[in-house]
Order: sequence, then C-alpha cells, then structure tokens
Amino acid sequence: MPTPNPAAMEFLLSRRSRPAKTLAGPAPDRAALMPILTAAARSPDHGKLEPWRFVVLEGAALERLAAAALARGEALGLDPDVAAKGQKQFADSHLCVAVIESPKQSPKIPAIEQTYSAGAVCLGLLNAALASGWGANWLTGWIAEDRPFVEDELGLAPHERIAGFLHLGTETSAPPERPRPDLDAITEWVSQ
Repeated sequence: MPTPNPAAMEFLLSRRSRPAKTLAGPAPDRAALMPILTAAARSPDHGKLEPWRFVVLEGAALERLAAAALARGEALGLDPDVAAKGQKQFADSHLCVAVIESPKQSPKIPAIEQTYSAGAVCLGLLNAALASGWGANWLTGWIAEDRPFVEDELGLAPHERIAGFLHLGTETSAPPERPRPDLDAITEWVSQ
C-alpha cells in the first residue's frame, strides 16, 4: 500500500503561478535560492545527462537585459508594445533564473527527451519557489526565441535554447483562480 503525502498533494492541487507583474522585492537571496535550484535539478533526466543549466539574473544584469531587449525589439521593427513586453520582462523582475536547455550528444537519449527534461526543470523550479513561499512565474516570449539576443546577451551556445525565464519575488496579491481542464474531455481510459 502506498504511503501518501497529503500536504504535497494539496500543494499540487492548489498551486498557482503568480503573474510576474505582481511580484515585488525582496526576491530570494543566494542562500534561499540554492534549495530551490537543488529541487529543480532533481527533475527526471534519462541518462543523467543534465541537458540544462541555470543562469541567475539579478540587479544590474536585469537592467542591462531590459535595455538590450528594447533595443533588439526596435532593431527588429517589432510593434512597440511587443518590444516593450520583452523589455518589461527584465525591467520589472527582481530575480530571474534563465533555464537553458543544453542538449548533450547521446546515442541512447533522444533530443526530445532532453527537451522534456528541461521543461521538467522549469516546472520543478516554479513549484519549489512556490512551495518555499515565494511568488514565481515561468515566461518565455519573443525574446527567448531571438538568437542574437540569447547568444549575445546571455551567452548561449548555438545548440542551446531558453526553456524558460523563471521570475521570483514576493507576492503582492493572490491571483484569482482560473478555469482548469475538463478531465473527462481529455482523458481516455484503456483497459484492454
């Protein structure tokens, strides 16, 4: 018979990301962030390849990235509102952990499994931050897909991608509940 963990299950059934724009300071310091990163790094990783890494962004780095994102959006001729959204992601953040998908060559582990592992790390980091009492949000946006930005500003290698920008801070307001999936509509039971 399994041994349930009711507190963990209650957390998972009620967890809710906090909109990044509602997060304020303070954000986790290094001592508070390390257990969150440790929990995220315990995500499923077939072959123990660690096909991901973390870049912790704070202070002046966030200011630099905000300016670079706005300049890049303007250089691309993006709608000013779209360019500003990429800029605000960093300008309004108090702490951002960029989860970098960094696939490894493997004769046994397909690239897609490594992508899934990077996504699992993002969710693990998000949930660990929320479980630690911080507000947290997982974002990407146009800026995560822009190769010159991620390579020049974040130092990504050509084979790497942004799996997510995880913004952490202090929650200023509880988010409203939102509609959840209709499990009957998306679940098929097969017994033969």
